[in-house]
Order: sequence, then C-alpha cells, then structure tokens
Amino acid sequence: MLEQETKAPAPRDEDGALSADFVERVTQAIDAGDPGTLRELVGDLHEADLGAVLEAIEPDERPRLIGLLGIDFDFTALTEVDDAVREDILEELPPRAVAEGVRDLDSDDAVAILGDLPKEDQAEILENLPMPERVALARSLEYPEESAGRRMQSEFIAAPATWTVGRAIDYMRETVELPERFYELYVVDEAGRFLGAVPLDRLLRSKRPVPITELMEHERPRIRADQDQEEVARLFQRYNWVAAPVLDANDRLVGIITFDDVADVLEEEAEEDLKALGGVTHAEELSDTVWTIARGRFNWLLVNLGTAFIASLVLGLFEGELQKMVALAVLAPIVASQGGNATTQTMTVAVRALATRDLTDANAWRVIMREVLVGLFNGVAFAVITGILAYLWFKVPGLGFVIGLAMICNLLAAALGGILIPLLLHRLKIDPAVASSPFVTTVTDVVGFFSFLSIATFWFGLR
Repeated sequence: MLEQETKAPAPRDEDGALSADFVERVTQAIDAGDPGTLRELVGDLHEADLGAVLEAIEPDERPRLIGLLGIDFDFTALTEVDDAVREDILEELPPRAVAEGVRDLDSDDAVAILGDLPKEDQAEILENLPMPERVALARSLEYPEESAGRRMQSEFIAAPATWTVGRAIDYMRETVELPERFYELYVVDEAGRFLGAVPLDRLLRSKRPVPITELMEHERPRIRADQDQEEVARLFQRYNWVAAPVLDANDRLVGIITFDDVADVLEEEAEEDLKALGGVTHAEELSDTVWTIARGRFNWLLVNLGTAFIASLVLGLFEGELQKMVALAVLAPIVASQGGNATTQTMTVAVRALATRDLTDANAWRVIMREVLVGLFNGVAFAVITGILAYLWFKVPGLGFVIGLAMICNLLAAALGGILIPLLLHRLKIDPAVASSPFVTTVTDVVGFFSFLSIATFWFGLR
C-alpha cells in the first residue's frame, strides 16, 4: 500500500469543486496498482463524487480504477458521467464485468448505463444476467429513447385487490427484494392492470383487517410507457407528484417514475435548450475530442456566416453614403448591436416559455403586446441616451435624432422578432431553441442597418 504521510485530502474543496490533490492521490494509487489505498480514497464516495473522479482522471486510468476496485466499484457512478466517458469505459470492460456491475442496480440506472450502447453490445451484456433481470431490462430498452419507459423503475410493490392491510404489511416485512425506496403500494387486478394506489402513511395508520381497496386512491396520475419524458417531467412539476405509475398499452403496471428521475430529466432538457441557444449540439460534452466539437459547431457557424453576409449586403447598399459621412459607419454597428442584445433577451424568455408550455395560444397575444411595449419603452430610453452621446461625439446637428429614431425602430423589431419567430417555428414543429437565433439576429442586423442608414440618407440628403 502507498505510504500516506499526510491525511488523505477531502474529495471536494470549500467551494464544492473536485480537489486537485484528491485526484492526484487517486491517480498515484492507480499507477501503483494499489487497490487498498484506492478503496480508502474512493470506496465510500457517493456515486456523484465517484463519477466526478472518473471524469477528472485520464481515459486510460478509468477502466484500471474499476478493475482495481473490483466488486467495490459502484456502477451507479456511471450514470453521473458524460455519455462519451461512459461509452469509453464500457468499451474497455468485458461484458461479464458490466453484467455483474449492473445486476444489483435499480433498473432505471441499469437502463441509463446500457441505453447508449449498440444493440449487439446490449445483447451480449444481457446474456450474462439472470433471466428476471434480463427480461426487465430488455423490456425497458425496447421503449423509445427519452420516453417514460426508459426512465421508469421496474421495481415496485404491487398487491392484489383482495389483500388486507395486515397481509400487505406482512408481505413487505417478509420480502427481501423490495425496492430500496418506495412511497406507496400499487393495487392491481388478476391481469396486472393498475387499479389504484395506497400511500404508505395511510396504510400504516389503518387496522390490519381493513381491505386495501378501502384505502386505495382511484384517481391517480398515470403515465404511459411511451410518453415523452419531458411531458412527464412537466406533469410532475405542475402537480408536485412524488411518484407515478407507468402503464403499458393494456393498462398493465410495468414500472414507476419518481421525482429524482424527473429532476434528471429537467436538468437535461434545460441544458439542451441552453446549448441550442448558443449554437451547440445537445450531445456535446466537455470530454469530447477536438474534432467532435469542431464538427458539431461548424454547421451553426456556417449559418451565422450566411446571415452576416446578408447584413453586410444592406451596408453595401449605402456604400456611397457611408463614404460621404464617416459618422454613419461608426454608429451603425451600435444600432444593430443594441437590437441584437434586445432580441436575445426576448428570444430567451420566449423559447423557455414555449418549452415549459407557459406560452400558449391562450396568452400569446398578451405576451406579444407586452414585448412590443417593452421594446417601445427601451427604444425611447436608449434613443435619448444614444442621441445625446452621438451629438456630443460628432457635433453634427440632427445626427442624434436620426440614430434615436433608428434605435426605436430596431428595438421594436427586436421585440417582435424575438417573440414571433420562436412562435412561428414552434407552429411549424421546428425546435425554436435550435433555429431561432440566426433568424432573429439577422432581423435586428438588417433592420438596424437599414433603418439608420435610410433615415440618415433622407435626413441629410446624401443621395
């Protein structure tokens, strides 16, 4: 075992960031092939911290860490790492080792680990699992990606409608393989069809002879296995659910979804929208290679290059006027830039509201009018500020009025473009988070340049 001259550093510093000293100690233990020290360092870590360690060490050290820990490695940590890191690790591990690692996990965690693998790799790993686990995981993997079936846990407690409270409590006390955490008992008929649910608090407060059907809540939230996970997450968020049953096409109970699963979905969807607004593909991770990242960003930059040329063409229409009055060339980017910032603000709010279903046909007109009024208010305010600064800078009479009027026009265009373009894309079934940005920035650039230069041309008689 490596000699430890000092106490092992904490895995995270005061700010919650992963400690560089801790990662260095882990790396030294791996390089020395010292499983004892490695277990002391990471054996008791939470899966989130262990996942952070896996991402921090070198790629070739990750499978070595897992091999040194052996049965002490918590495979749940693989649900906490980037997809690319998880895939690289799984490619280096033999199928039997992966099967041993996932067999004791909750089914939703096991599906998360296996879900991104090729079908042949999934089949090879499933072959090394006992039949009950193999069937449950294979069924979950057959559901569409990003569906409730992929997120659900297949471990739950189902009881026949004929049971009493005492029978249900005895069953839960005597059965070894119960879910690690559960919140309610589900009641099913002879065919496994969902009838209702009994919250545990109500069950434990009732007398043993009471039939569970008397305690059963019939009107419970029901999720379909093929339902989109984002829609499920919105339902949990809207109604403050803790858990919900998942049913197949025949109303048979096949799993449950809990709030911790939904928290992951909300985080993933928010991250995806944020990346899309910045022109980054949702699949991009910090662990990706230079080539993968560059290839993923190229198309978006190409689109922006095209829109930039459109704005430049507008400037080209006023080439003569710009040569006659240098102040116009200096001030034109200010108008366009201010409009671009304003439209980004409106677009961000609109895209997020569409994603959360807060912006609908019922309130769209009210939101549009609100944004127009905001654009008008800010347009007038910045027209005054910009006009004064422009006059003090160039001492040209009328220049302040010209740029002020152009500022009002562009901020109004920014407000309309920032709300109407995402709404239109949403109507066309195109993700507004992905497609809005190049369109709305082009609108403000074109309107900004054209309004400022055309107003200036007319006002100063530059033709």
